[in-house]
Amino acid sequence: MSEAAVDLTSSAAARVAAIAVKTGKPPILRLSVDGGGCAGFQYVFGLAEAVADEDERIERDGVTLVVDPVSLDLLRGSAVDYVENLGGAAFKVINPNAASGCGCGSSFSI
Repeated sequence: MSEAAVDLTSSAAARVAAIAVKTGKPPILRLSVDGGGCAGFQYVFGLAEAVADEDERIERDGVTLVVDPVSLDLLRGSAVDYVENLGGAAFKVINPNAASGCGCGSSFSI
């Protein structure tokens, strides 16, 4: 089996599973990249109902992370984590392709 194009940490998988149980949706997290944000591109997270044929699938602990092919080019080698600290709790993308990012961590530039 080849290494995943994008990694999903166990912390992120646990959080997706908890949200899926509360909402009654399948444990599928969709990550995409849109133009915009304060640094040029922004990460978009959402629960998905299904996986499209062309999506890259990453599975961990019963949770599936899906990324569309266009976003995958900007995310290859990244990891999706879930962090909790005094400032709040959020999904965080650790993206080695990003040349810079914004203070909130939700947008980046290449």
